[in-house]
Amino acid sequence: MPPLAVPPVALGPLLPTLVVLAAAGLVLIFDLLPPRESKAHLAAVALAGVVGALLAAVWRWGRPGRAFHDMVVLDDFALYVHVVVCYAAALVLLLSTDYLRRAGGESGEYYALVLFATAGMMMLASAGDLIVVFLGLELMSLSLYVLAGLFKRELASGEASMKYFLLGAFASSFMLYGIALVYGATGATNLDRIAAASAGRAHDPLFMLGLGLLLVGFGFKISAVPFHMWVPDVYQGAPTSIAALIATGSKAAAFAALIRVLVVAMRGVQPDWTVLFWALAAVTMTVGNVVAIAQSNVKRMLAYSSVAHAGYMLVGLVAGGAPGTGAVLFYLLAYTFTTAGAFGVLTLCRRAGEEAVEVGDYAGLGARHPALAAALALFLLSLIGIPPLAGFAGKFYLFGAAVRTGYVGLAVIGVLNSAVAAYYYLRVVVYMYMREPEGAGAVWAPSFAGGLALAIALVGVVLLGVIPAPFADLAQAAVAPLLR
Repeated sequence: MPPLAVPPVALGPLLPTLVVLAAAGLVLIFDLLPPRESKAHLAAVALAGVVGALLAAVWRWGRPGRAFHDMVVLDDFALYVHVVVCYAAALVLLLSTDYLRRAGGESGEYYALVLFATAGMMMLASAGDLIVVFLGLELMSLSLYVLAGLFKRELASGEASMKYFLLGAFASSFMLYGIALVYGATGATNLDRIAAASAGRAHDPLFMLGLGLLLVGFGFKISAVPFHMWVPDVYQGAPTSIAALIATGSKAAAFAALIRVLVVAMRGVQPDWTVLFWALAAVTMTVGNVVAIAQSNVKRMLAYSSVAHAGYMLVGLVAGGAPGTGAVLFYLLAYTFTTAGAFGVLTLCRRAGEEAVEVGDYAGLGARHPALAAALALFLLSLIGIPPLAGFAGKFYLFGAAVRTGYVGLAVIGVLNSAVAAYYYLRVVVYMYMREPEGAGAVWAPSFAGGLALAIALVGVVLLGVIPAPFADLAQAAVAPLLR
């Protein structure tokens, strides 16, 4: 009997993702062992896994690889997004340790699910095939559905989980149907083969319908209008640390997969989707900023803010090329530090034994806790785009790329939206420094891990704003493999 031929399996391109999955397995095993009353050691294992994946991504930089018949691609683009996702996950894990203990939601499953969601995000960034895009999307989404409903005794948490699940299931169905139609039109799910087969198919109704359904699925994941209706309720009801993960890591991974699909597989029909994204960017940033003005809940305000920032990043996709796509990657890094920091401050503030989530809760915080108020003010100023913070550099590169490629009108809309956004961000700053609280104001809930996360986020926000050029060059280099 001839020996069974086993095909070679290259695991190197999956190294960062495998590190995270191994850490998730260890968390599940250690959760069965004593000590059972504390989960701090599980947080340490999870954090070590994320840091290990981050180091593995840095070590693999400049050493591209492919696996499973080009279904997994580990190029510099994927590694850059891995770094962004690992930063987001690490900050969320640091913020979660004491926050979950105070909220009574500490569990081993939480840390395992965060790691599984992180692995799904990393798979999305490395996907060279629409099947892997769908698998990564589902691994990420299913974990986040459960995490959004972690506080089982709170009605808002259950509502957030159910709404996220139902709308996410619809979006996944649209995406899967789109994949089927693209396969029917081109005979392939591999992105490179789709690019070769789609040449001259700009008027093929089957292919264009498949592309449209794919964009519906991606529109839900990046929270673009009109697929954003789940965002405020999910951000409000989910644990604040998970809202931070959805706003940063999930958005970065979804944008990474969208960029790879558009730039690699759909480059033959770029004029068609560029017009669509022009309108989508303008509507998304405008709706997000205008509706955010009416919010009195800080988490809902940051939810609509995330919708607006998705619109800003779509400006970079419209601009295209290395400047536009590279600007989106740089903005994702800046946005991750800024938004994780803003949500991090919310996890460290309590009022009357409850989480401080209303704008009025932060009245007088500047007098009671000046360091915490200053940190939140810096994060909000960065979200506005005030120099010399990361948000300013990110918007400068995005709008600059749009102007250089002839989309001046879209850049003007973006600048005007940034001016509108200043109103609701500065309102929180005004409350912190110029208003007195009605009754007991928000107080700081001590947390060494949370304070460390805020310090890391602050360093990132300032560093990316003061010396953005090296990081922008890194982002430009990361997108180069996609544009060849």
